[in-house]
Amino acid sequence: MAGNVSAADTATKYGPGKMPANDLAAWPSIKSVIGKDPAIEAKVAAIVAGMTLEQKIGQMTQPEIKSITPDDVRRYYLGSVLNGGGSWPDRDNKRGSAADWVALADKYHAASMATDMPVKIPVIWGIDAIHGNSNVYGATLFPHNIGLGAARNPQLVGQIGRSMGKSVRATGIAWVFGPTIAVVRDDRWGRTYESFSEDSALVRQYAGEYVKGLQGSFMDEANVVATAKHFMGDGGTDQGKDRGVNLSTNAQMLNTHAQGYLTALAAGAQTVMASYNSWNDKAAGANYGKMHGSKALLTDVLKQKMGFDGFVVTDWDGIGEVPGCRNDSCPQAINAGIDMVMVPDAWKAFISNTIAQVKSGEIPMSRIDDAVMRIIRVKLRAGLFGKKPSDNIYAGKQEALQDRELARQAVRESLVLLKNDSATLPLARNKKILVVGKTADDISNQTGGWSLTWQGTDNKNTDFPNADSILTGIKAAVGEANVEFSADAKGVDVSRFDAVIAVIGETPYAEMYGDIGPAGTLRHSGSYPEDLAVLRAVAGKGKPVVTVFVSGRPLYVNDLMNLSDSFVAAWLPGSEGKGVADVLFRAADGKVAHDFRGTLSFSWPKSVCQTSLNFDEPNYSPLFKFGYGLTYSSKTKLGKLDSKYPSGGCGVTNAYPVFNQADRATYPLYVVSGTEQQAVGADLNRVLNMPGISVQTSQVNSQQDAKLVSWSAAARVEARAAHARALPAFASKDGALTFDTIVATAPAAAVSLSMHCGNNCVATLDVTDAFKRLAGKKEKQTVKIPLSCFVAKGVKLHHVDVPFSISTTSTFSAAFTNIQIVGGAAKDQDALNCTELK
Repeated sequence: MAGNVSAADTATKYGPGKMPANDLAAWPSIKSVIGKDPAIEAKVAAIVAGMTLEQKIGQMTQPEIKSITPDDVRRYYLGSVLNGGGSWPDRDNKRGSAADWVALADKYHAASMATDMPVKIPVIWGIDAIHGNSNVYGATLFPHNIGLGAARNPQLVGQIGRSMGKSVRATGIAWVFGPTIAVVRDDRWGRTYESFSEDSALVRQYAGEYVKGLQGSFMDEANVVATAKHFMGDGGTDQGKDRGVNLSTNAQMLNTHAQGYLTALAAGAQTVMASYNSWNDKAAGANYGKMHGSKALLTDVLKQKMGFDGFVVTDWDGIGEVPGCRNDSCPQAINAGIDMVMVPDAWKAFISNTIAQVKSGEIPMSRIDDAVMRIIRVKLRAGLFGKKPSDNIYAGKQEALQDRELARQAVRESLVLLKNDSATLPLARNKKILVVGKTADDISNQTGGWSLTWQGTDNKNTDFPNADSILTGIKAAVGEANVEFSADAKGVDVSRFDAVIAVIGETPYAEMYGDIGPAGTLRHSGSYPEDLAVLRAVAGKGKPVVTVFVSGRPLYVNDLMNLSDSFVAAWLPGSEGKGVADVLFRAADGKVAHDFRGTLSFSWPKSVCQTSLNFDEPNYSPLFKFGYGLTYSSKTKLGKLDSKYPSGGCGVTNAYPVFNQADRATYPLYVVSGTEQQAVGADLNRVLNMPGISVQTSQVNSQQDAKLVSWSAAARVEARAAHARALPAFASKDGALTFDTIVATAPAAAVSLSMHCGNNCVATLDVTDAFKRLAGKKEKQTVKIPLSCFVAKGVKLHHVDVPFSISTTSTFSAAFTNIQIVGGAAKDQDALNCTELK
């Protein structure tokens, strides 16, 4: 690792015009296009010399806009603010205009200019603009990175970067948390679609072009500060687990996961975001721990060997994941090389704690000065001094949020044709078309995560005023009179049509919530049986079926392909659904209008558990290889695929998810009050209020992972499957129902926990005393209830439809998450005893 690399090993310098092969033996020095400017350096030193400790720590602090006022920026000398996904101006103004955003940005800026500092330092606002200015109403949304990788067009990515910069500047913001340059090696990771490819060379090629487009050299008013993220190895965690452990060797980390940084930093990326993951190089016996606390990576490698002179920012509450740290206190992270701390809510305590840690000598003043110098250097380079956000030529201009033709081009180029056995495609325009599938007229599904809201949920078509669904695109191509739509295809006479287009796929998700855990598989139909049902309803009826598959990753879809004459991987195309129709249909003169150009940037699985499937690994045997993609002149025929699959998940596990970050679909949560019931749903921003009960998102283990349930009268919350399911075999071997909780308010009446096994089959336990004991404890508590307690009351473990139902009749408040069935947990010392559950 870095500590063993001599100075001579870093002699090779890589600039923006050089493309190093991924066969490096040591961490290289990188020459940035933005070099040191003596005048700027002198100014930085002078500014820092005149600052107090409080002012310095303020510059290092980045709260979330929901947690601060503009006057807080003035009082605490805050150096930065951010808005999370689903956070908008005026609190809940989801449909705020560009002018609304600029107005708030100007207020924050004015506050930073009203401090008592000798030299006023402008605040910088950062935003997750993931595939366009994706948190802003009315902005063009481009295909997610996985689609852009399939397009194999780095120049296009550069154009998109510049367009995004202009769109972000329209809202008065000058800093983008992007691009993501992860190299994903296990597609179970819920952020797979944020990666360009499993191939580090393709990521390396794209990263520099993206930064050039987004940031340039700050000579253009469309330029914003870019962020290379997440440093490092986030795409290579064991089993694709978000925030998990990367087990790469040093050579693998350098030659796979670091490759995008070579060109991103050479192109001048001014900020780097630390990653949530850990790194354990077991081959070398070197465990570097959490990246947020790794001096070996953040300082020794990134700043010293690679020569990065911008600043390192944390991820959301990232310091809290470093052992021994909290969200409001982490001297280890600052000493490791973190310069700016994203501390969304607990920022006041963080400032106070950090000041005390500097005064005690726990954090050296030299480290603080270095961090603040880096932050001010970037602000000076970006031209933020002397200008308020509204001074930018694009500020407040709604039209600057738009670049629809470029996005439509990106959609066309990103589509990958996987099957066209009967040359069904391209379709003629004078045909009668039946369109089916849940995603055909659902812009939320086609835009995916990081679209207006963090997870991309709780959006309707009306939330995308400058967008077209795929159905709209089809109607525009062939005429509305020639198109009929049925989401589920029930009762439709297929014989009345010339062809069927099924638009199906995943529903929106983002980090954590999109992970497929070891108990799951890559089989799409297992998570979305409605897609298999809709294809079965239209296939084999004598009419060709074209399937457009919308997803954030390659998935096992052999059963769906067997029911399709043609199959198109559309990834997450964004707001321009007409780009899909452009390629599916011939031109008006009958000629090919747009051929398929996309090729796979990720290998496609042929079995449900090919969960590490990369072209450069041993025993490589995909269904479709990396780089595969048909055109209209291709003669390849796929034929019938083997669609058999083994039962069980894709990992050795004794945990069966009921409700957690990896699985919220098998047993979705419902709230029942009297005769009324509502699904909690996936929207993290929603507060569900019903008579006697309310449910809102909260945190127990990690960001927004839990549901806080507050009772005031009789009601219940339950995890319920549409059909009864058999619990896994390990459940009967001292299995337990377990869940993590924080009890905010002790129960005032009896609390019951039930498990159901179909009609008239239910077992109820009294868990009142257990919750009373947990009340007031601020840290997470894990409750373990032996399944034998339920079995003794008649539950049949092979037929469970409600594994978790909790109810009371009076005041009680608790947060719940990580609800699961765990084999062997009944034997744990902290498991409850059936006798105490009455």
